[in-house]
Amino acid sequence: MMCGEPRLEHAGRMVTLAGWAARRRDHGGLVFVDLRDRTGITQLVVNPERAPEAATLAGEIRNEFVLQATGELVARSAETVNPKMPTGEVELAVDALQIVSRSTPLPFQLDEENVDETLRLRYRWLDLRREKLQRNIELRAKMVGIIRRHMEDAGFLDIQTPILYKSTPEGARDFVVPSRLHKGRFFALPQSPQTLKQLTMIAGFDRYFQIAICFRDEDLRADRVQEITQLDVEMSFPDQEVLFALMEEMFAAIWRECIDVEIPTPWPRMTFAEADRRFGSDKPDTRFGLELEDATEVTRGSEFGVFAGADAVRFLRVPRTYSRAELGALEEIAKERGAKGLAYVVRDESGELRSPIAKFLSERELDALAPAPGETLLFAADTWETTSRVLGNLRLHLGHELGLIDDTAFTFLWVTDFPMFEWDEDEKRWTAVHHPFTRPTDEWRERFDEDPRHALAYAYDIIVNGNELGGGSVRIHEPDIQARVFDLLALTEEQQRSQFGFLLDALAMGAPPHGGIALGIDRMTMVLAGEPNLRDVIAFPKNQAGLDPMSGAPSEITHAQLDELGLTVVAPQEPG
Repeated sequence: MMCGEPRLEHAGRMVTLAGWAARRRDHGGLVFVDLRDRTGITQLVVNPERAPEAATLAGEIRNEFVLQATGELVARSAETVNPKMPTGEVELAVDALQIVSRSTPLPFQLDEENVDETLRLRYRWLDLRREKLQRNIELRAKMVGIIRRHMEDAGFLDIQTPILYKSTPEGARDFVVPSRLHKGRFFALPQSPQTLKQLTMIAGFDRYFQIAICFRDEDLRADRVQEITQLDVEMSFPDQEVLFALMEEMFAAIWRECIDVEIPTPWPRMTFAEADRRFGSDKPDTRFGLELEDATEVTRGSEFGVFAGADAVRFLRVPRTYSRAELGALEEIAKERGAKGLAYVVRDESGELRSPIAKFLSERELDALAPAPGETLLFAADTWETTSRVLGNLRLHLGHELGLIDDTAFTFLWVTDFPMFEWDEDEKRWTAVHHPFTRPTDEWRERFDEDPRHALAYAYDIIVNGNELGGGSVRIHEPDIQARVFDLLALTEEQQRSQFGFLLDALAMGAPPHGGIALGIDRMTMVLAGEPNLRDVIAFPKNQAGLDPMSGAPSEITHAQLDELGLTVVAPQEPG
């Protein structure tokens, strides 16, 4: 029996329980010990009259000692029942007690709040014993079990793909692995099994899935790590409606079985263009309104030169008034996202306007903007992309600050019809928005390379509460179209052959239409558990610097290992 299982109906049964001592209390002879395992806690009662040897040993117990206790489950008296514990109606009257393992003094207590994360990660085995992390890891395991069942029931095969693979330009930097047998050559850890899952379709396995580990050498945040786990899905002759329904049913099952929440299906859909226009984001949080409004045409002839000369003028209509100091703080938030400033118009409750730009706005402009009493209009005037970035971020800030977000709600959404390409100003070339294997829509198939700025792709994302939980696309299965995409991305014919020659060869040997999706297991768990930090839903994560304080990885290797690999380490230069 596990520590979280005893109930009143088990009273009178002789059982053995094992676990960690979560708490010890000595009440004048009687010793009470809360014995914990991952299922819960049962109270042990050690009575010297019943078990004198056990009572002597109980005096040595400290927190996190590993114990094994045998005795009788007995009903607690009415006044000692603990209604906060599932096992609170019974306790174990100990007959025999064993200290299986002792613990050194702890670096922190499991119930201690605000423990430094580096310290927690240094002693991760101890940190993982905490109730919250035990719950998160168990929730993650349950979710993955539901995913596997759902995919197998839908006829998908679990096919593993290699970890040592080929470096290909797919977005983030690769982690590379030197080859001992082939000195001077390197494997890469896969950022995604993208080309491999396409090859499974060409090989005739028409429905593939995998719980895949992926590696991306990129800067870290609270919701981003370098080692990610994803559900990878691909199908031949893809029907977008079938794939969407499959994902919706799977998410509904996860939310229902894991946290007892019903998710309505089908989910609403929104094109990228609409999401950008209304929310300034390709992953809009639709739990609240406060949508962006467009004043470009209204202010085109404005006497306020910043508005008149901007590519786009857009604003948020905020249902409260702000002081000058508060507006200054909002302007700093806007500047962090690239704004040159933050224009505003405040109409107080009496109807009076407060704004340094009001004198430049005509009566026609003010009538069109129509600020109501008690409202503040916050403006961004710049390129369309900049106004989206600035106001989209400001909208999220205000949503939290004004209490507009229902933290108990889950709003699921498909965002579709993404742009196929975006311009990289640093490299002066076009890059793929999703990846270079994404298929142009039928409307753009023959002319995507003539107008790449406006070309659209069969690409789609799953958004939940402003979090992108997954994304996918229909892939290119014709080698000529794939080659045209590579040409547009400024890959020479030599680069195409060296980096993707195997894929182009495969596409030329009878490739079926195919497409799929990849979902972030880590982020799905994060949203499901209501955790703000992705590292708290991963058993053994790295810290925000990409280091493992527990093991010390990454670490140096010996000169002998370097010689075997044909490598020389160049010492980093000291600053200055």
